Amino acid sequence: METTAATPPRSLSTEAVHAGREDLADLGLHAPPLDLSTTYPSRDSRAEAARIDAFAATGAQPDGPPVYSRLDNPTTARFETALARLEGTESAVAFASGMAALTACLLVRSSMGLRHVVAVRPLYGCSDHLLTAGLLGSEVSWVDPDGIAEAIRPDTGLVMVESPANPTLAEVDLGAVARACGEVPLLADNTFATPVLQRPAEHGARIVLHSATKYLGGHGDVLGGVVACDEEFARKLRQVRFATGGVLHPLAGYLLLRGLATLPVRVRAASATAALLAERLAGDPRVTRVHYPKLGGAMVAFEIEGDPHEVIAGVRLITPAVSLGSVDSLIQHPASISHRIVDADDRRSSGVSDRLLRMSVGLEDVEDLWQDLDAALGAPLSARPAPARGADAPVPDPAVR
Repeated sequence: METTAATPPRSLSTEAVHAGREDLADLGLHAPPLDLSTTYPSRDSRAEAARIDAFAATGAQPDGPPVYSRLDNPTTARFETALARLEGTESAVAFASGMAALTACLLVRSSMGLRHVVAVRPLYGCSDHLLTAGLLGSEVSWVDPDGIAEAIRPDTGLVMVESPANPTLAEVDLGAVARACGEVPLLADNTFATPVLQRPAEHGARIVLHSATKYLGGHGDVLGGVVACDEEFARKLRQVRFATGGVLHPLAGYLLLRGLATLPVRVRAASATAALLAERLAGDPRVTRVHYPKLGGAMVAFEIEGDPHEVIAGVRLITPAVSLGSVDSLIQHPASISHRIVDADDRRSSGVSDRLLRMSVGLEDVEDLWQDLDAALGAPLSARPAPARGADAPVPDPAVR
């Protein structure tokens, strides 16, 4: 499915409900159909050959019925259409995961001889690892936002930022970064903000990445990734997806399209709760620092004076688990899980301290969430009884508070 110029402007909330579904009434349907076919019959092999030749040459979606599910799927195409509309881009291409989507972006640029990437930390831990380890033959220069222009080389294929960033929620000025990129495409990971809170393409980003597993799905039951971009880049991404096989399963496409319908409501409700929790945490003596973006959002990160592992073990309502963006609240210790694969020095220098906890706020009542956090945080260290100092008592490490 393709977005038509005749579609009148509509609010994001309306687009979230209707985008990708405009043809349903004419089909005699109310709910979008789920097409699980892996292949599609055709008695005209000459026409099929011509369509495959056209796809191989241009990457454009074939006209007519689908050929093979690794090339195209009607259910997945509906989700792509809807996401592109929400992000305000010409096209979108869906993948089996967010990392598969990022991999495809890197492969497209490296196939053009542009293997160098300029990136700003922090990024999601596996994104950091993919760039740093050079698994795709890429070379990365890590810089602060004000060092982007100077770091760009003739073989720079992408500039990559994540804002708000995982897990510190640090923000960058996307417009300023896009201007610093010049002719080099800016890839902005918009997983945390979603198009409800920001649309990076409006600020000059040419590639917008999502781990669709998170807020776009919204219920912790689907894995996927998607890239919103112009049609020229989308055609190259489709060719990479076809060749490498990182396709989104149609059932995942169906669930993601359904998730988009409630995305604005979920993000706004969870963000309101997160803002209240961030305010309470900021005034709590057991918390040494709170990270909450000016943009808002449903993610809160905070550093504590005590042992973060005790908090992870102590929550009862909040689920101690990696990932984010579900209707239920999750909490994790980035230094142990999501960013464990990042070198410890790089991790800490980018603000990911060993006492940092990252919480994905869901749709529970704020008082219930606070009660759970309050109990898990325990008493302030200053209020705890001093340990016995017998002959065998350990000497406390002055570096650990």
